[in-house]
Amino acid sequence: MKQALLLLNMGGPNNIEEVELFLRNMFADKHILPMNPYLRKFVANMIISKRIEEVKENYRLLGGKSPLPALTQKLIEKLGAKLDMPVYAAMRYVPPFADEALKACQEKGVEELILFPLYPQYSTTTTLSSVEDVKQRCQAMGYHPKIRTIEPYYDDYDYIEASVKKILEAMEGKEISEYDLLLSAHGLPMSIIKAGDPYEKQVEGNVSAIKTYLASKGIVFHDIKLAYQSKVGKGAWLEPNLADVLRNPTHDKVVIYPLAFTIDNSETTFELEIEHREIAQKLHYKEYVVAKCMNDDDRFVDLIIKWVEAVV
Repeated sequence: MKQALLLLNMGGPNNIEEVELFLRNMFADKHILPMNPYLRKFVANMIISKRIEEVKENYRLLGGKSPLPALTQKLIEKLGAKLDMPVYAAMRYVPPFADEALKACQEKGVEELILFPLYPQYSTTTTLSSVEDVKQRCQAMGYHPKIRTIEPYYDDYDYIEASVKKILEAMEGKEISEYDLLLSAHGLPMSIIKAGDPYEKQVEGNVSAIKTYLASKGIVFHDIKLAYQSKVGKGAWLEPNLADVLRNPTHDKVVIYPLAFTIDNSETTFELEIEHREIAQKLHYKEYVVAKCMNDDDRFVDLIIKWVEAVV
């Protein structure tokens, strides 16, 4: 059976012109704005008109594009060198959309698709949205491969070990016991959590697994805290909010690990590296360190291969 691996993610604008496309596709997603289509379109237009220039400016500070596409391509190249199957990106909101990969798979006679969500924790807003997108596009094309989706890996031992390695890389040459470790996950509205989304529980499980691993290795931070970032609007979101945690310091040295991202994107390179760093600087933190995401780290490559080989 001919197989292919699709890496699922929301994507990131490849240029400033794609910012509006990214926002429109994201807020048109029923899982992001769970409401009737007419109200969703009205709310989306309000949000986009209010935020688009600010978001474009944020991307200009990043060189005019998201780092995510190029980093994903590096990961694909490493995986392609080790796997006996084609590997594609399938982005949710900007190119390369799933169509591109699916057309190539259909032409090559691929009979089974293995979907690897680049989201460690499951959420209706991420994994479910991306998987449904692939299935709907297959249906529209008249393409009917077998589809397997890799399970959430937030508490996988190898993933936890790789996460800690990324944290320790950021801490190289520093005295670990002098730093608070802030594990920052992307926030979600409480309405989505209350509707049954398992994301919060899986994030907490991820945090618990990291704490257990650190303790087993005798690695002791001054404190370890979970926080959530990227809140939009005035509604209730998961707490505590990272910006609020930073604005009410209990310690003046922190290292932040992006818990819910595997590929660096605007939420890490802008929000954490620029926006939240400004908060820390204004409050005279002695140290503010941001750890990198997995990106194309060899440990992450091996983890993906392990999961793929487990289902083939």
